[in-house]
Amino acid sequence: MKRFFPFSVILVILLLTFIFPSVDLDNKEVSHFDKADIAWMLMSTALVLIMTPGLAFFYGGMVNKKNVISTMLQSIVCMVIITVLWGIFGFSLAFGDSIGGVIGNPSTFFMMKGMLGTRTWPSAPTIPILLFAMYQLKFAIITPALITGAFAERIRFNSYIIFLILFSIFIFSPLAHCTWHPDGILAKLGVLDFAGGTVVHMSAGWAALASALYLKRRNEANHAPARITYVMIGTGLLWFGWFGFNAGSAMGANHLAVTALATSTTASAAAGVTWIFFDMLRKKKPSAMGTCIGAVVGLVAITPAAGYVSVPHSLAIGIISALVSNLVVEWRTRTSIDDTLDVFPCHGVGGMVGMVLTGVFANTNVNPGIVNGNGLFFGETKLFFIQLIALVGTSVFAFFGSMLLLKITDMISPLRVTIEEEIVGLDISQHGEKL
Repeated sequence: MKRFFPFSVILVILLLTFIFPSVDLDNKEVSHFDKADIAWMLMSTALVLIMTPGLAFFYGGMVNKKNVISTMLQSIVCMVIITVLWGIFGFSLAFGDSIGGVIGNPSTFFMMKGMLGTRTWPSAPTIPILLFAMYQLKFAIITPALITGAFAERIRFNSYIIFLILFSIFIFSPLAHCTWHPDGILAKLGVLDFAGGTVVHMSAGWAALASALYLKRRNEANHAPARITYVMIGTGLLWFGWFGFNAGSAMGANHLAVTALATSTTASAAAGVTWIFFDMLRKKKPSAMGTCIGAVVGLVAITPAAGYVSVPHSLAIGIISALVSNLVVEWRTRTSIDDTLDVFPCHGVGGMVGMVLTGVFANTNVNPGIVNGNGLFFGETKLFFIQLIALVGTSVFAFFGSMLLLKITDMISPLRVTIEEEIVGLDISQHGEKL
């Protein structure tokens, strides 16, 4: 039965494609499409997609040699599974007609209906809604992929697929709806998350911590990275793709895209060099691994603030986030928490630092769309406290929700591989392949 059920799902999807062809035109709106905006968003969509293979290299180089393929595949498989899910009802859950400001109606865009013609999305009025949907899909793909670094080298692949589907439906989609849908409860509060510090990185970070606690420690003591060169390649791909992640969130070829591009690259650079110098201060050698991790932490932290802060403050965000994440990584190594690739200290904590500092440094001269005034640095408090409230609420939801989903998944299919499978390595035991 376990062998036949997954394929039966594919057959059901095939049947749905015949029942719901979704070829009806929706031309109720007057077209205001802008060719430059469309071109930029097509490019941004491709840039964000390449981040997931970049993450695969980034994570794959850090694990033991016998687990490289399995770790990289856990990222790549998100590209195929989440895309199918998104096309059926995932986009509707995140951006469909609001149900209580918490989740979208799954029938709104079921099987991508209403995507042809001149219809647009309110925050992206110059591009087709289908392009908006495909751009947002890439965020839905990379979010569960980020979690995989926390339970690398010890999770069953089949169980992981169940968990990533549940996470996408019950954690990512509600957070995306609350934050980015005009009727979402966080959006109505004026919470700022320009490109996913809350929706992507905090949710993945807290899910990572829950996963590390639930699956407990690995049995083997040998944790030597397989290929640091893979980590460096992955960092380059992530940094490159992040321009689409952050600058693309301006939803057009405009001044905000330029600001987001500038703040993203400066924050990343500042965090990378801070990580190196902080290690040297503590009598450690400047390492390739540390440089790469620092650069990614800077990208994570600037993500919620990219279109709301100036370049000098992006440098501050990069420096502060690198210091905080570095210290949390150091703390984590002294605990029994086996977050394999430090997803929580880097992505979770980095996202939280970025969210808080958005409430500190955001300025309406950078982005007039800020509804709660300037940040704390400029003498105003309302935005800062709203960011803190959203941070606490999101953290509680993502952590305990993920813990519940892990338990449900474990009841359906055991999450943890056996000791024998772990010793052999997941490449062989889960996939029958090796480097």
